[in-house]
Amino acid sequence: MKQEVRIKRAYEPPKKEDGFRVLVDRIWPRGIRKQDLHVRMWAKDIAPTTQLRQWFAHDPKRWPEFRKRYLTELREPAARKRIAQVIDAVKDSSAVTLIYSAKDEAHNQAVVLQGVLERKLRRGAP
Repeated sequence: MKQEVRIKRAYEPPKKEDGFRVLVDRIWPRGIRKQDLHVRMWAKDIAPTTQLRQWFAHDPKRWPEFRKRYLTELREPAARKRIAQVIDAVKDSSAVTLIYSAKDEAHNQAVVLQGVLERKLRRGAP
């Protein structure tokens, strides 16, 4: 089954076409109750480390270096295992939506994760 990997801010209302919703933030989004977010999985352990997140501070000038460092973090054994678990969990869904809380829709971890998951799902292997 070909899966579409989407990204969406946590503050946008959930929709049926979101499919399997995965929160990819290390910290729960402010002001949102758990029952209102409608996520099926919270993959906080594949979010950027606190140190990387604080260094980045959502500064678009740091985006290329953030992306590079974050991809390095995602190659760590624990992150690879968790990504495999996410892929296994979403295998029967036609759509997967990565939920994030950053204001910047172009420069955040969900953008990076979207590319990683799309490549792995296309190859059919974790």
